[in-house]
Amino acid sequence: MKKLIGAASLMCAMAALTGCGGGLKFSPEPESFFSQSVPASVSHPVQVLREQAQAAVSVNGITPTVTQFLDWAEATYPELLPRVPVQPTNQTFAPYIYRLYPATDLVLGVSTSDNTVLAITQLSTSTPTHIPLGVLADYTCLVLPAECHTDLSTFPLSQRARALAAILGKPARLLVGLGTTTVTDIQAQSLKPDVYDQYLVSFPTYGHYSWDWWALPKGSYIGQVAANAEKVGAVPMFTLYQMATWGDGNIFGLPDSTFMTGYWDNVRLMFQQIKLYGKPVLVNFEPDFWGYAHRANRNPALHTARVGSVNPDCATLPDNVAGMGECLVKMARALAPNAYVGFPPSMFGDLAANELDYMLKVGAHKADFVVMQTQDRDAGCYEARFEFCNPGSLTNFYWDATNQTTPSFTSHFAIARNLHEGLGLPLLWWQTPLGVPSTTPGGTTGAFRDNRALYFLTHAADIVAAGGIGVVFSPGHVSQTNITTDNGQFKLLSNQYLATPAALP
Repeated sequence: MKKLIGAASLMCAMAALTGCGGGLKFSPEPESFFSQSVPASVSHPVQVLREQAQAAVSVNGITPTVTQFLDWAEATYPELLPRVPVQPTNQTFAPYIYRLYPATDLVLGVSTSDNTVLAITQLSTSTPTHIPLGVLADYTCLVLPAECHTDLSTFPLSQRARALAAILGKPARLLVGLGTTTVTDIQAQSLKPDVYDQYLVSFPTYGHYSWDWWALPKGSYIGQVAANAEKVGAVPMFTLYQMATWGDGNIFGLPDSTFMTGYWDNVRLMFQQIKLYGKPVLVNFEPDFWGYAHRANRNPALHTARVGSVNPDCATLPDNVAGMGECLVKMARALAPNAYVGFPPSMFGDLAANELDYMLKVGAHKADFVVMQTQDRDAGCYEARFEFCNPGSLTNFYWDATNQTTPSFTSHFAIARNLHEGLGLPLLWWQTPLGVPSTTPGGTTGAFRDNRALYFLTHAADIVAAGGIGVVFSPGHVSQTNITTDNGQFKLLSNQYLATPAALP
């Protein structure tokens, strides 16, 4: 059993900064002490803290307090910094505030003079070892994720998917998520999605029953979804779908000051609630809207939308769709640094030739990821001309898994790779259908055929090669195939994938 640390040993070890004797020969100057006291050969589990430090500074210039840092360290590494049998408390030996851990024979503290973090190990011996662990600001994103945002542009393009996965607290493999699905259904199959997505629909200005009133107090639906995500070990994701308040494809509210005031008020509420949650969150900005806006005017800078004139958070931005895109990112950074946001290219066939250019003009490259889409319905639903599946002029819906004819998976991944390189961001596929393959076209409610879940989960390396970080599977309508009507396909395929996952570069 380790000896309890005596007060004299502790005082002498801490007093190395002020010239205490007894074999500790360190300079009284803190800078010199830190530069000389750690030989390259020193190795101790406490150094995991230094390895985890992200060297990030909070968006709002906030650094964690000593107590916040020590609380985080204890919660994150309970075996190294045990809170039992006695909860350690803050103690002071100027200029340090520290906590003592007799069971592991170490002390962890922070200098109040320069915010340097110090561990002293083997404290009960005659030769304790001093290990500097950086400064408090290095741990900002870990201790206070709601105050911090990591800029992915600081990483090489090929490493940005891995970097975002790490920020989300996920392993360096292609992530697999679920959306528009109840936690009960996920738990019933013992599924462990990486991402859990839910819609945020409408705003209340015109009497709509909008997402902000789906739980009380107002806006707390965000926290409910986040709590549900945590129950299944997932990162919460929110799909902002407010531009469809007057109906899908109806964008006539853009120049209306009352409409856009209500829109921005709810965007602000969303980010405030995300900040309150305090952990990393994903946000998908307005699927399909950018395609409808693109069709209306190919130059978003010439397409009127009330932004700066009605939204004080973006008072300097122009009243147009380009300003709208920039405002969404600006509000995310200022109000909820823990939000990682993405724009969804519409993937409308008639816009394909100019879509990358349009997305650049609305500022999609300033976000954190790109939201990729296939179709929002099972292929069989379109084939059956079902009530909620309008195929328009399209005739081929079931993708060719042999990649010999169009539409094919390789052609889709080529488009995806172009967006990945053009926008410089990792790709997150969203609302990917859950239908089961069949040689018979069509299907019935809850059981339409599709082969994208099968192909994606058995060709994960192709998704990574295209620039992907993950795929979120979900039905685009209540009539579509879901995890309770797919005969166990998703459970089987996702478990098989997770047994041999595709690594992120």
